Amino acid sequence: MGDLDHRCPVPMTRLQQLPAALQRSFEQRSALKVIAGLMNFDAASVERVACAAGRGGADLIDVACDPALVALAIEASGGVPVCVSSVEPELFSAAVTSGAAMVEIGNYDAFYIKGRIFDAVEVLELTRRTRALLPEIVLSVTVPHVLPMDEQEQLAIDLVAAGADLIQTEGGTSAKPFSAGHLGLIEKAAPTLAAAHSISRAVNVPVLCASGLSAVTLPMAVAAGAAGVGVGSVVNRLNDELAMVAVVRGLREALSSALSSSVRARV
Repeated sequence: MGDLDHRCPVPMTRLQQLPAALQRSFEQRSALKVIAGLMNFDAASVERVACAAGRGGADLIDVACDPALVALAIEASGGVPVCVSSVEPELFSAAVTSGAAMVEIGNYDAFYIKGRIFDAVEVLELTRRTRALLPEIVLSVTVPHVLPMDEQEQLAIDLVAAGADLIQTEGGTSAKPFSAGHLGLIEKAAPTLAAAHSISRAVNVPVLCASGLSAVTLPMAVAAGAAGVGVGSVVNRLNDELAMVAVVRGLREALSSALSSSVRARV
């Protein structure tokens, strides 16, 4: 068995509540999440992102924690499952009632530019509060990239023990790429890829690799041990809907190619 097979099967607990197609994408390590933005409450923008995600073949859409945006994203995408992101657990219930398939603590990128830092103690407390409020809902938690790698790994272990069903990595805001072209894209993704590699070997739940990724680095995320990837600005910064669809399709194709390559490697 090659290195790509180190992952344990997806635990069949709360994850069984997810739509079957989304469950399969995690099991096959090919999940593609398109992120509209934790601070993006612009309905028109969210609608464009959701439409592109649906037409481009995404498995999951991540939107700000607002019930109206959840309903909008589901409709605009043609029924793609929706995840809501927040750092305020008390907001999740209304979004779940509106149709969100899962909730996520994070992403933190929007807070870093304001000088707001989340440490391990706070993230763990947010996780415990969310699990107490929503004992049955699927919960993803982002591990802050500002922590040293060994502390990221330990926090991921503690988060799973506290009830997290998925772990998400980040790091795009801390990356300082020096090169142009593909090398620059790899440099941009290096922090989140490193976190995915370490954390996926420390926990037995799916790991989503997010922040700073591109079509070039998505296959690297799979090779690092991720069960899926999350992409945001590469899609949501665009204003042209056709261009957004094309980007999502390109990301989908990159993941599919990575999956095909891993299958061939095991044969």
